Amino acid sequence: MATVALMWEARAADGRGADLLAWTRECTLGAEPSRRETLTAPGDRVLVITWWPGGYDADVPELPDPPGELIARPVHRWRFVQAGGAA
Repeated sequence: MATVALMWEARAADGRGADLLAWTRECTLGAEPSRRETLTAPGDRVLVITWWPGGYDADVPELPDPPGELIARPVHRWRFVQAGGAA
């Protein structure tokens, strides 16, 4: 079965990195993905990756935009599908 991975990345407003991270951890999606990981990077960036059954255009829940006071710029979003064959 095909798998689609959704990547959601935001940069926190100055001094709000911990708040943004907490917000993403509390966010529910309305359905459980096959897998969900939350990562951080320098510059108070937070990345959430979720994996879902389905192809690139699958209708799956996505994390919403956080409250405006938590972010320094608009959220970035990407979709990826698993590449076939050996790496």
